Amino acid sequence: MQTAPEQLQASYYSRTAARYDELHTADLRDEHYAALQAIEAVGDLLDLGTFLDVGAGTGRAVLFFRERGRHVRGVEPIGPLIDQAIAKGVPEGVILCGTGQSLPFEDQSFDAVLECGVLHHVADPSCVVKEMMRVAKKAIFLSDSNRFGQGGTLARLTKLALYKTGLWGTARYIQTRGKGYTISDDDGVGYSYSVYDSYAQLAEWADTMWCLPTRTDRCRKSWMHPLLTSSHVLLCAMRNSAGCAPGER
Repeated sequence: MQTAPEQLQASYYSRTAARYDELHTADLRDEHYAALQAIEAVGDLLDLGTFLDVGAGTGRAVLFFRERGRHVRGVEPIGPLIDQAIAKGVPEGVILCGTGQSLPFEDQSFDAVLECGVLHHVADPSCVVKEMMRVAKKAIFLSDSNRFGQGGTLARLTKLALYKTGLWGTARYIQTRGKGYTISDDDGVGYSYSVYDSYAQLAEWADTMWCLPTRTDRCRKSWMHPLLTSSHVLLCAMRNSAGCAPGER
């Protein structure tokens, strides 16, 4: 019997929990640290006081915001990763055991909800984004990969063309021999994802949208920046009118 990708990913993180920071958060100049710094700046601009980190891992974003005096909570499905976060100084109970598909909080519980490198591990990112929209009051931040900014020039243009013509899903199915995902020693189960996949969904909720490059190929110059130049992008969705349900004004 074939193991479900969710179980494979859970097994990967449980097995590598002690090395999680070494594998994923050791570089203080990586795209997610750049995203956290940008989120902090936007937080000052929009007076964001409360944050929720979806897929908190070992607490990188939780610690980042706590050190800056923000009220922050986290949700993480892998117990050993929560244990690592507690060992690093995150108070017990700050990170709850749960999934992004069913966040254990009421509607509009936080000023801002964020994720860092989580959605490319999820088969259906729209379900997680929907939950983020439900519990967020003012802002949602997606710091994640951008398939259209990865690979050679022809590969980037081909992926964009396939996506725009509705053929990307079929191409990816063939590429992965029907699985829809790949597995690597460095990152476990991964799906081909771009924050631009979630743009239209978040645009129904937000009044303002920003796309900020967090890892850019400096050799590539294009007026389609950061779509075709940046392998990782921070998508910021901000709302001026709190109190409306998603899609309402």
